[in-house]
Amino acid sequence: MDSEEFSDHPITPEWPLPFGSIPGEYDIDLLLDLALEVAAEAAGLARAERLAAVSQISTKSTVNDVVTAADKAAEELIVSRLSAARPHDAFIGEEGGARTGSGADGVRWIVDPIDGTVNYVYGMPFYAVSLAAEAGGRLLAGVVHNIATGTVYHASAGSGAFRDGERVTCNAPVDLGRSMLATGFGYDPEQRARQGAVLAGVLPHVRDIRRTGSAALDLCMVADGTVDAYYESGPNVWDYAAGGIIAAEAGAVVSGLDSDVPGRAMILAAAPGVHGPLRGLLRSRKADSAFRSVTG
Repeated sequence: MDSEEFSDHPITPEWPLPFGSIPGEYDIDLLLDLALEVAAEAAGLARAERLAAVSQISTKSTVNDVVTAADKAAEELIVSRLSAARPHDAFIGEEGGARTGSGADGVRWIVDPIDGTVNYVYGMPFYAVSLAAEAGGRLLAGVVHNIATGTVYHASAGSGAFRDGERVTCNAPVDLGRSMLATGFGYDPEQRARQGAVLAGVLPHVRDIRRTGSAALDLCMVADGTVDAYYESGPNVWDYAAGGIIAAEAGAVVSGLDSDVPGRAMILAAAPGVHGPLRGLLRSRKADSAFRSVTG
């Protein structure tokens, strides 16, 4: 998420995005293949940019200059490649904002060129290209490509979730008290303080908590069973769209706090057996108040 994470995006009618069955008029396999190809190329660019940037950071005015340049370069590559293949599609991205489309099928691409930019700076291996295709408010396909490790997660509607080509499914923990959770924090100091207070109330009721710094990869870790659940208040749609469909296709329940679909106030992805108890716990702790207090 960037410094504008609490401002409303100009294109919002399809938020929050539901997860579920898709009408048959879309060539989802074609969209997925394109997403895999473009995400891999963008990951290669971001990896190369980071190697070059490490030696430049001391000469730049801020580290953010380096990250912003890499973010923009990767997003420009993604939009360029997708536009060449599908010139009438729409886009919404972290760096480039939104662009309307004119295609009859109404496909829109949701782009986060580097999810986990702080990790990208420090070299922690949790930063990824996140790319999803949706139409009519329904997610069609998603790809999350870990730039640091090369691990690739993907899913398409109704076809399951995969890590490096192998099908994955979420865990089936017996109860919330034996569940491993992941979460994330925003950049606004007030929001972070409230998120910390919520976390203090959640921690005694679960096995443990992990924090990677990438919403996209947290959701993929729910999908492959590395963690049992993930929640966060304040993410943008490009942070969670691709990871969200991957988690859902792996069998996780993906929702908001008070809604059956995720949004900026809250995204919750959890194994079916613990989704309800965790949702109840988060409601009791007013876990979405961190986002709402900042947005007013």
